[in-house]
Amino acid sequence: MNTAGHWEATPRRGLELTPFRGLRYDPDRVGSLASVTSPPYDVVVRPDGLHHLQSADPHNIVRLILPQAGTPSARTEQAADTLRRWLDEGVLTADPEPGLYVYEQRHDDGMLQRGIIGTLRVTEPAEGVVLPHEDVMPPVVADRAALMRATRANLEPLLLTYQGDGTAAEVVDRTAQRPPLLATTTEDGFRHRLWSVTDPGELARVQSDLAGRQALIADGHHRWATYRRLRLEHPSPSPWDYGLVLLVDTVRYPLRVRAIHRLLHGLPVADALAAVDGLFRVRHLDKPLAQALETLADAACAGNAFLLAGDGAFHLLDRPDPDLLARTVPADRPPAWRALDATVLHATLLHHVWHIPEDSPAHIAYIHDTAATVEKAERDGSTAVLMHPVREEVVRDLARQGVTMPRKSTSFGPKPASGLVLRALEI
Repeated sequence: MNTAGHWEATPRRGLELTPFRGLRYDPDRVGSLASVTSPPYDVVVRPDGLHHLQSADPHNIVRLILPQAGTPSARTEQAADTLRRWLDEGVLTADPEPGLYVYEQRHDDGMLQRGIIGTLRVTEPAEGVVLPHEDVMPPVVADRAALMRATRANLEPLLLTYQGDGTAAEVVDRTAQRPPLLATTTEDGFRHRLWSVTDPGELARVQSDLAGRQALIADGHHRWATYRRLRLEHPSPSPWDYGLVLLVDTVRYPLRVRAIHRLLHGLPVADALAAVDGLFRVRHLDKPLAQALETLADAACAGNAFLLAGDGAFHLLDRPDPDLLARTVPADRPPAWRALDATVLHATLLHHVWHIPEDSPAHIAYIHDTAATVEKAERDGSTAVLMHPVREEVVRDLARQGVTMPRKSTSFGPKPASGLVLRALEI
């Protein structure tokens, strides 16, 4: 084990997952474990949602992952000060020995997900070990990097998937039969349990199995890009060579794939529809949201399709003009990429038809919650663009070809709750 609390890993190809001393909330110092958790930072998009989490407990993790001071530098300093204070006060304490953590999420709707949390050796895409499938926005990477530099911590794990069904999965399921370190139920109905794996034999089995695997980034492209940036800033070997991840074997525990919707600020639905007249088929749907989404799913089976909302109704866009696509969609990518809804949305609709800059928060927001996207569009007089999710096999196939999808193309889940286990780089 090195001075940063890592077990030394022998250099090898494949995934190198190492134990660490997790930081966890002392349950006697907080209202409840559920009250200090949060969705990942990029899911907490609404001010009312942020206020709700801050009000749930004065030690809620959003005070670290989404500090609310005035300037960017003030925000990162605030997070660092808060983390130091919580450590000094014993609100967060480090586990006594390094371990990997088995993490389970369960819901009454039948969803069961288990995986392993550890620190993963940070690699470049060219190594083919960790495969990104989406582009990132540089300002977001810069923001996350500033936060990690200031706190010297990985405050929440990103979500990676791999296909194994091997020894590591057996260790996960065997560990889940023991009493957990913690168990809590969050207000979304998910039950969370966490175990620590410290036995040298079990750790060796997990590491040996993963050494021949590659992983797909399911959620956390910006955080992985941040890990890569920070690793390059610090001479190796250093704690920055590793980043906090949750690895889920999707052979045993398939993830759900959902769409990420777009909210186009300042573009009324009437203007959006007028601009696509003659370029897409437009059908006005007099249906509730659930039925409108079913119509979108049916249309998506036949080709590109989008659902616009914001004026109290739903409008289905499908059957784009082939000549329009030929003019606007880049031809230097595989056919599967050119046929993606996200590709057509960004290259054709946003760039060519609506002239919306995709990386400007003043013009566009990316929202996971379907109903929230529609409600905000109706309240603001904006346009919601509702998407149909991409199949996981399409995502993985493109990633293996080294082809990235347009940013925020997919939402894999369930995502790990933030606040159950953190990593301080110097503990």
